[in-house]
Amino acid sequence: MEKKYVVALDEGTTSCRCIVFDREQDIVSIAQREFPQIYPRPGWVEHNATDIYVAQLGVLMEALARLNLRGSEIAAIGVTNQRETVVAWDRETGLPVCNAIVWQCRRTADACEALLQDEALVEKIRAKTGLLVDAYFSATKLRWILDNVPGAREKAESGRLLAGTIDSWLIWKLTDGRAFVTDVTNASRTMLFNIHTMQWDEELLELFGIPSSILPEVRSCSEIYGTMGLAGAQVPICGLAGDQQAALFGQTCFEKGDVKNTYGTGNFILMNTGETPVESRNGLLTTVACRLGSRTTYALEGSVFVGGAVLQWLRDEMRFYKDSPDADYFGGRVKDSGGVVFVPAFTGLGAPHWDMRARGTLFGLTRGTTRNHIIRAALEAIAYQSKDVIDAMAADTGLPIPEIKVDGGASVSDIIMQFQADITGKRLRRPIVRETTALGAAYLAGLAVGFWRSLDEVRDHWTIDRVYEPSMTPEQREESLRLWKAAVWCAREFGRCTE
Repeated sequence: MEKKYVVALDEGTTSCRCIVFDREQDIVSIAQREFPQIYPRPGWVEHNATDIYVAQLGVLMEALARLNLRGSEIAAIGVTNQRETVVAWDRETGLPVCNAIVWQCRRTADACEALLQDEALVEKIRAKTGLLVDAYFSATKLRWILDNVPGAREKAESGRLLAGTIDSWLIWKLTDGRAFVTDVTNASRTMLFNIHTMQWDEELLELFGIPSSILPEVRSCSEIYGTMGLAGAQVPICGLAGDQQAALFGQTCFEKGDVKNTYGTGNFILMNTGETPVESRNGLLTTVACRLGSRTTYALEGSVFVGGAVLQWLRDEMRFYKDSPDADYFGGRVKDSGGVVFVPAFTGLGAPHWDMRARGTLFGLTRGTTRNHIIRAALEAIAYQSKDVIDAMAADTGLPIPEIKVDGGASVSDIIMQFQADITGKRLRRPIVRETTALGAAYLAGLAVGFWRSLDEVRDHWTIDRVYEPSMTPEQREESLRLWKAAVWCAREFGRCTE
């Protein structure tokens, strides 16, 4: 039977999706399911890894059932996932030894603060991994599991414990334990992987007390890792990348200087810097963008911890509206934020500030402030945080950034997109297929088996939905940014006062 489709499994921070693409890169079927968020203590965030697997398998079956697809019609499966989140499980039982520790979790902030006291060590970690020492990354989370979960270290020493990022867990489960792998993009986010040698770094493993035996084999982003029994056929799993690198690939940012911004739970801005890693001196991360065959492409990345999550917070905790898309409606009922500035540092500030102690704050409230002003300020905060990162990228590379490709859930907001164009002074391009994270995973899988023959073929099908041009005057932009920078300074100072 003809291979007509590529399947992308998109495991995110709050939900699992399965998207089926045809050869023209059109979405022919999609299914999505949320899974619970677990907050055992303030600043701690966990997921039940079994819930994630069940949800991901469920949406895969649902997406195929919608079209009555057979496994023999599927050419390949690609996987993309929330990065930095770690899970450890028992090799023999196949069960996690504890909840997965999510990238947002700050439980290891004190451990990171202790490491930060040694400037030489911090510089060594940055030189090897391209990362800053922060609780965001996987190493201290994995160390915490080994030190605090009863029996975990003993199982590691006896060879029963396996650990990795969510991609490794899913592929291990989907292949019935036959493949224990990760790819270079996910590995590069652990603070344990040397991005120059493309290997787990023995010195860092020793520093964090993590035995290499529990970690997966590191592979390229587009090759066959194993097969999955699916609807009567063995289908290859052959595309893999962390969500943000997958989105960069899905936006066809194949050339040096290309930039994309994904507006998801957080904002994630990546710039393709070519085959040579660029060292950041402005609070950005040097990371692996992709590896195809023997060719490695690098990127600069700025991660904003709370992007679209601020709209979820207004919906779920403040009950300002019933559905997240309503934020655009209510925010659009006022011409601006009325002087309100919202710094949504719920779990600290990410790039380029990297302040684990900063806390969410609202400034500029008056008796005339309404719910709509606060919603508008939250929408604008998503764009302000991205502006800080884009400025740092320009400073690090010296490259012009005439335009930014945008995607993700919050990119549907015309208010955010227009304000982003205004506050950056850059053109924004939003593609017709906004599920670019899943599309990137599909591209990588399809290229591995010849479903698509080349990057040029992939690029030829990429199409634009809408372009946003900046309309704010330089004077307006300067005044808006002055207030934003003042608010960020105050949020950081407040965090220090509460220690």
